[in-house]
Amino acid sequence: MVKKSRRRFEIADVSYLTVVWLIIIISSLMVLLPILHVLAASFSSSEAVIRGVYLWPRDFCLDGYTAVFQNSKVLRGFVNSVLYTVIGTAFNVVMTICAAYPLARNKLHGRKTIMMLFVFTMLFSGGMIPTYLVVHRLKLVDTFWSMIFPTAINVYLMIIARTFFENTIPNDLYEAAHIDGANDFQLFLYIAIPLSKAICAVLALRYAVQHWNDYYQAVLYIRSDGRQPLQIVLRNIMLATNIDIDSMSAMDVEQYAKLKQLSYLLKYSLIVISTIPMLVLYPFIQKYFIHGVMIGAIKG
Repeated sequence: MVKKSRRRFEIADVSYLTVVWLIIIISSLMVLLPILHVLAASFSSSEAVIRGVYLWPRDFCLDGYTAVFQNSKVLRGFVNSVLYTVIGTAFNVVMTICAAYPLARNKLHGRKTIMMLFVFTMLFSGGMIPTYLVVHRLKLVDTFWSMIFPTAINVYLMIIARTFFENTIPNDLYEAAHIDGANDFQLFLYIAIPLSKAICAVLALRYAVQHWNDYYQAVLYIRSDGRQPLQIVLRNIMLATNIDIDSMSAMDVEQYAKLKQLSYLLKYSLIVISTIPMLVLYPFIQKYFIHGVMIGAIKG
C-alpha cells in the first residue's frame, strides 16, 4: 500500500514537472522567437527583408546599422532618449524616496490622509487635456522638462518604497541614532539611504524603462525635431513609407521603392539598438531588483 502511494506521488510529481516545463518552454519560445526574427532581419539585406526573413539572416549585411548611424536624426533621438532616461530616472528616484520615507515613519502627523491623497490619484486623474493645460501654463511645452516633471512620481512605486522602509529598517535603529544626536535629515541621509540600495535599484530600473519607452508624452509635448526621443524618430521612419504613389513619376516610384526597402530594414535595426541599453542595464541590478520587489510586494 505504501509503495503504491509513493508511486502515485512520483507519477503526480513527474506529471506536474512536465506541465511546468512545457509552460516554461512555450513561454520562452513566445518571447525568444520574435527577438530572433528581429535580429535576423536587422542583419539581412533590404531585398531579403522584403522577401521574408525568419530566424536566420539572409544575404548578411550591415546596411541597416550603417544607415542608422549615418542618420543624424536617429543619433540625435538616441542621445535625447539617453538624456531623458538618465536625468528623468535620477529625478524620479529622488522624488519617490523623499515621498516614501516620511510616509513610512509613524511619527508623521496626518500620514494616512496624505497617503489617501496619493492613492486617490491612482483612481482618478484629470485626464489628457487638463494635464496638457497645466504643462502649457507652466510653459513646459516643447522643453526638456516636459518629459520629466509630469511623471515625477509613480504612486504604485512609491507605495512599494514606503512598504520597504516600513518592513526593512527597524525603528530601534532610528531611535539609537536619534539618541546619539542625529536629526531627521541625518536619519534619512546616513541610515535610510545606505540601507535602501535594493529598492533604489528597483525604482531606477522601472523608471528607466518607463522613460526609455516613453512615446505618449513626446507626442503631446515635444514639437522641435532636435528634442524628439528615439521612439518618435522610429515612428516618423515608419510613417515615411505611407506615401501616395499614384501622383509620382516612374523615376519617383523607383526611388520610393528603394527608400521603402531601406526603411523596412531600418525599423529592425532601430528596434535592436533601442533595446540594447535596457538589456545591458538589467544584469547589473538584477540582484537588487529581485530582492527589492519581493520585500516591497510580499510584506505590508
